[in-house]
Amino acid sequence: MSRYHRGRGAGSPTNPAGPVYGVISTLDDATPSPADFARCSSLEAKKSELSLFLNWGGPQKNMEISSKLRNRSWLVDVLAIFFGIGTWLGVNGTFIQLPLLVDEAPEGWSLPSYLSVMVQIGNLGPLLYTAIQKYSPKKLNDGWTIHGVLLVGAISCLLTAFFYNQTASVAGTDHSLALFLLTCFTALNACTSSVLFMPYMGRFKEQYMVTYFIGEGLSGLLPSVTALIQGIGESGDCVLVNVTESGEEVYALRKTPPRFDTRVFFLILFALMVLAYVGYALLNSLPLARREYAQVTVSEGNKYVYGEADNQPKAEKLSKGQYTYLLLLIGAISLFSNGMFGSIQSYSSAPYGSQAYHLAATLSVIANPVACFMAMFLHFTSLRIITVLSILAGLLTSYVFTTAALSPLPPLHDQTVGAVLVVTAWTLLVGIVSYTKLGITTVMRAQGGQSLVWVGAITQLGSAIGAVAIFFAINYSDLFQAAESNC
Repeated sequence: MSRYHRGRGAGSPTNPAGPVYGVISTLDDATPSPADFARCSSLEAKKSELSLFLNWGGPQKNMEISSKLRNRSWLVDVLAIFFGIGTWLGVNGTFIQLPLLVDEAPEGWSLPSYLSVMVQIGNLGPLLYTAIQKYSPKKLNDGWTIHGVLLVGAISCLLTAFFYNQTASVAGTDHSLALFLLTCFTALNACTSSVLFMPYMGRFKEQYMVTYFIGEGLSGLLPSVTALIQGIGESGDCVLVNVTESGEEVYALRKTPPRFDTRVFFLILFALMVLAYVGYALLNSLPLARREYAQVTVSEGNKYVYGEADNQPKAEKLSKGQYTYLLLLIGAISLFSNGMFGSIQSYSSAPYGSQAYHLAATLSVIANPVACFMAMFLHFTSLRIITVLSILAGLLTSYVFTTAALSPLPPLHDQTVGAVLVVTAWTLLVGIVSYTKLGITTVMRAQGGQSLVWVGAITQLGSAIGAVAIFFAINYSDLFQAAESNC
């Protein structure tokens, strides 16, 4: 059992910066050895990394899995998952609900481009937080700030349920002004979580970062499942609507009405945000949760360092080149995964049929939490494996971008094998990207709390650049052509 003790509080004259926590970790939370971060690992280290993938069912691996399952608090795992759900839930839900929103919005199918701009305004949150922490003499208390951010996300989901279809005249044209403003606040919660929630989870033992990422993946999966139950994505039926004078029959696609409306959908998201808030409140206050801290000293906000675990060497710091490389890599990954993939997925997979499109969208969303769940057992910190997975993700990205750019007639668009390939590519791509991002975050976690803030900031910067670039590519060029759904 870890031994937890707390230093003087924020009001103490000897510690004006804030509370200091120290946790003496057990052997289960040993910090990574220097070989984990070395450019040239030893032969034994290489075998160890490779065995994670090639010796899944071996006795030694089964013992390691059994040990990991025993030496953890499942309650903290559940609370970390709930906490992670509160990251991108509102933004994901808004975009998933677009097929119904565009039917009522005066902007029609140009609504997504407006909402993308509103989401980028949400980046003012992390910018303001970072500026205050860096330049203000009075630092924000991370614990209370997270409370506020989660409350903003929950309240914005609740208000969206009642005001999403309210319009107002702007420069003589009706716009979904209420939805725009509420999306800004929803995005404020989502974007700020990248520089606030992840560093907070860095205080806990390493395995809980994985379950937090499972929750973050569920922030996309749960709205998707809710939308499937609602009936979004059903192809509808071709109905005879007219017969021309020459006797030619004219058919139109008539969609099936949803099982419940948009208001109910956002109320469900509000309930999930409340669950996320409760999960964080318990995670932050329960003594059981605090006993699961790593051996870490927390002083000023998210500035903390990891100590040496019992009988274990201290983790070697990354070189400046390695540190910069990982930051640039996660920025590039975020540019495509967060900024572009959602915008091009319909162009890439819709030409292969509505079933292929909905399978690609659904399975790729499921791949995110599944990849994070696998990381609980297939754990790695090797820069080589991170690089190899990034190259593989790059090849798959090239494939899906090629199919999107060649829409509406991509390769094999009229064959079943083409549909199978594009669905498989999207599923593997999102899974590999999620797994790689978690690997990078795990490595950067060992560098201290500020490193996770940098990860979050670079993630948001890459996402913003990608979103703006793909917005102009779609709306102001002929690079992407939509495939029409005809009867």
